[in-house]
Amino acid sequence: MRTLYHLLFPVFFGLSAPYYFWKMWRRGGWRRGFGERFGRIADSKLHALAGGPVLWLHAVSVGEVNVCLQLIAALRARLTGWKFVVSTTTSTGMGELEKKLPAEVVRLYYPVDFPWTVRRSLAAVRPSAIVLVEAELWPNFLWQTQALRLPVCLANARISDRSFPRYLRARFLFRDLFASFAAVGAQNEADAQRLAALGCRAAAIHVTGNAKFDAAAPSGGATLDVPALLRQLGVPEDALLLVAGSTHAGEEVLLAQMFLRLRAQFPKLFLILVPRHFERTKAVVDELRPTGVRLVLRTELAGGKSFAPGSVDVLLVNTTGELRHFYRHATLVFVGKSLTAKGGQNPIEPGALGKAMLFGPHMENFRPIAADFVASDGAVQVRDAAELETAMAALLGDAARREQLGANALRVVQRNQGASERTAEMIVAQLTRR
Repeated sequence: MRTLYHLLFPVFFGLSAPYYFWKMWRRGGWRRGFGERFGRIADSKLHALAGGPVLWLHAVSVGEVNVCLQLIAALRARLTGWKFVVSTTTSTGMGELEKKLPAEVVRLYYPVDFPWTVRRSLAAVRPSAIVLVEAELWPNFLWQTQALRLPVCLANARISDRSFPRYLRARFLFRDLFASFAAVGAQNEADAQRLAALGCRAAAIHVTGNAKFDAAAPSGGATLDVPALLRQLGVPEDALLLVAGSTHAGEEVLLAQMFLRLRAQFPKLFLILVPRHFERTKAVVDELRPTGVRLVLRTELAGGKSFAPGSVDVLLVNTTGELRHFYRHATLVFVGKSLTAKGGQNPIEPGALGKAMLFGPHMENFRPIAADFVASDGAVQVRDAAELETAMAALLGDAARREQLGANALRVVQRNQGASERTAEMIVAQLTRR
C-alpha cells in the first residue's frame, strides 16, 4: 500500500504542480515561505519553539484557519508552557494567520507529502502532538507521526457526501490512518458514524459540535469602513444593500440580471458581489459587461477615488478577507456556490451577524447547518434562480420579515456555540493522559 502511494504521489504531484504554481503566482507573494513546503524552516521560527512542548495545528485554508484561531485561544488557556505552531496550505490562509494570530505563535506552510519533506519538517519542529482541523489527510505525514509515536487529534471533523464514498473506495489506504487518531471531534452524529465506518476507534470519537459557529462570532478587531467606501461610490445612506458572498461561476451574471429587474421596484437597491476566488475578477467583469451594469472594482477605491451619485450599480470585491465586513452592512445576503455550483458556502457568518439570508438548493457541504437555519426560520432556501428572484423581491419589500429572519438566524448560531471549548477539553485530555 505504501509502495503504491510512494509511486503514485510523485506522478500526481508532477501533473498537478503546474496548475497550483500558476495559482500561487497569480495570487502573488508565492516566494515567501516557499521553502517551508519542502521542510526548510527559518531558524528564527524554530528558536521561537524552543523551551517547551510543541503543539502543531494544521488548518488547510481560510475557513479552517478561523476555526483554528478559536481553538488556539481555548488551548492556550489550558496548556501553560506549551509552544504553538500553525500550518496552512494556501497563501490566503497564511494571510489570515499573519493578521490574526498572536505574535508568539509560529506560522508555517504545510509540507508537500513526500517522505523526505515531511521528515524534515517534523525533525525541525519536533512537535509533541498534532491537531488536524477538519479532515484533509496526507498519508506520508500520518505515517511519519506514527513512526514517531506522536498523538494526532482530528478537530471539527466533517466527512462530506462527496468525500465519504471516496474514502470508502480507498479504505485499503485510509483505514489504518483513521484508526490511528488519538481523539476525533466530530461536528455531528452523522459525521461520527461516518468516521467510525472509515475506521476511527469508537472510544476516540467525540461529538463536539461545529467550531465554525464560534469562529463566526463578531470580533472587536480591525474593521473595514464599508460606509466610507459606499460614500465614495455615491451610494445613498438609506440604500438597500444586496450582498452576494462567495459566489461561483455563473452566479454573478444571474444576480446582476436579477438586480437590474429588481431595481425597477426598489430604486435604491445596490449590489455588492464578492466572488469566492478573486482570481476570477477578469472573467466576472467580462461576463457582466453585456448585462449593462455599471461596476467598480474594490481595488479602484484604494486611492480614495470618488464617483458621482447614481453612476455605479455594482461593487465587485476583488480582495480577500473582507466579506464579513460587507455582510455586517447588508440589507439582504445571498450565500454563493449554492445556485449554479454544488457544495454551498458558509451561512454561519451572516447568521452570526443577524442578517436575513437566502441560498440555493446546493448546500451539500453545509447540509446540517443549512437545514437548521431553514427549520428555525433563520434562512430562505430556494430551488432555482426564478424562485430566488421572487424571494428577494418579497424580502426587500418587507423590513419586518428581514428582521425576523436575522433574529432567528442569530439564535441558531448562539445555541450551537461552544464547540471550540469542548474540542480543547478533548485535546487536553489526550495530552495529559500521556
